[in-house]
Amino acid sequence: MSLPIVAIIGRPNVGKSTFVNRLAGSRQAIVHDQPGITRDRTYQEAFWLDRDFIVIDTGGIVFDDDTEFLPMIREQAMLALAEANAAILVVDGQAGPTPADEELANWLRQQKLPVFLAVNKCESPDEGIMFASQFWELNLGEPYPISAIHGNGTGDLLDAVIAVLPTAEELPERNEINVAIVGRPNVGKSTLLNAMTGQNRSIVSPISGTTRDTIDMHIEREGKEYRLIDTAGIRRKKNVEYGAEFFSINRAFKAIKRADVVLLVIDAVDGVTEQDQKLADRIIEEGRSAIIVVNKWDAVDKDSYTIYDYEKHLRDRLYFFDWAQMLFISAQTGQRVTKVFDAIDQAAAAHRRRVTTAVINEVLEEAIRWHSPPTTRQGKQGKIYYGTQVSTAPPVIALFVNDPKRFNESYKRYIDRQFREQLDFTGTPVRFAWRGKKVREIERNPNRATKV
Repeated sequence: MSLPIVAIIGRPNVGKSTFVNRLAGSRQAIVHDQPGITRDRTYQEAFWLDRDFIVIDTGGIVFDDDTEFLPMIREQAMLALAEANAAILVVDGQAGPTPADEELANWLRQQKLPVFLAVNKCESPDEGIMFASQFWELNLGEPYPISAIHGNGTGDLLDAVIAVLPTAEELPERNEINVAIVGRPNVGKSTLLNAMTGQNRSIVSPISGTTRDTIDMHIEREGKEYRLIDTAGIRRKKNVEYGAEFFSINRAFKAIKRADVVLLVIDAVDGVTEQDQKLADRIIEEGRSAIIVVNKWDAVDKDSYTIYDYEKHLRDRLYFFDWAQMLFISAQTGQRVTKVFDAIDQAAAAHRRRVTTAVINEVLEEAIRWHSPPTTRQGKQGKIYYGTQVSTAPPVIALFVNDPKRFNESYKRYIDRQFREQLDFTGTPVRFAWRGKKVREIERNPNRATKV
């Protein structure tokens, strides 16, 4: 379902992220007592009364300073306004109108969308009216006194905002594949996002830790819809101090959990590190489909055999992740970036695939014919009676056997491999539930496989 979009704009440290969290009823936007914590634009779902909408949190805008990330933060805010249906300018009621607020108001009046004025930090109702009255001079209509921390006054503001938003029925329908881009710092995640979208959607810098929030973007390509989620670089836990980076990494882990497909980005120059292995473990633990994206391939000296030798080396380091496709790309030059979308489509389809019980049992019958279940030292052989798929995303297949303990890890890996080869589960983990079943019950109810 498509939702209308509201952009939250303001200078640094006026409480935009706190306000976004208040609207969304979450703590997803990072709030920290330090200017410049929010840099990219981030998206959250919010609601008021019977209306759902998207709020975009943006970085603090300063027009007369071009140091560090400020020009890129302005660019992100402009892109947010370009896709928004309405904007809310957040100002600091206790500080009163500032020249920076006046510049922002002048700029917003030139935009072709409704703009609302939220006067934040008005915890006292009586003082709030006095604080808000100072902002009539910005000529943006009625100033609404609010407290983002306590929620005071937000209702009146939201009543006015949703009155101008298009309804969900008036917007085009969306059926997206959620794609999270994860990896260590400086492996090129934001550059990859920009290459996939064809625009400077995420701020790119050689400075480690540039991306702090998770950054969502909806795109359409060849009739298909994707929501790409850029995340902060994930360092080893012992190197992370409590603060902005700590919250950033938690957002990245949540992005993995809500993704359909995870792109694990690896630096081709550095190869697979211990941290990459831990991230792959996390992806498997969450049951997400995945693609290994080896970035900066243009920086590697190579001949006609390099890619094969290199892939073998990486596969050896990620032996437990062998079901994921591996792509060698350069996000900087755009080399093979389009192939990432093909791999995403394949992985998402496998992740959502449901196979009939009849087909599962055909695969089992063929697998057992070629390799019988093992026999214990006491001469007791394992038997597989039937199998059925019990869920998707990831696919979970229940196998009903006489005794799960009679099946060793080697035979379980064999069964997993047979299902992958026969049913093409490339790109997704497949979980098997080995369930014991009494022979007599099987004989009495041979058709119960469909009732699991």
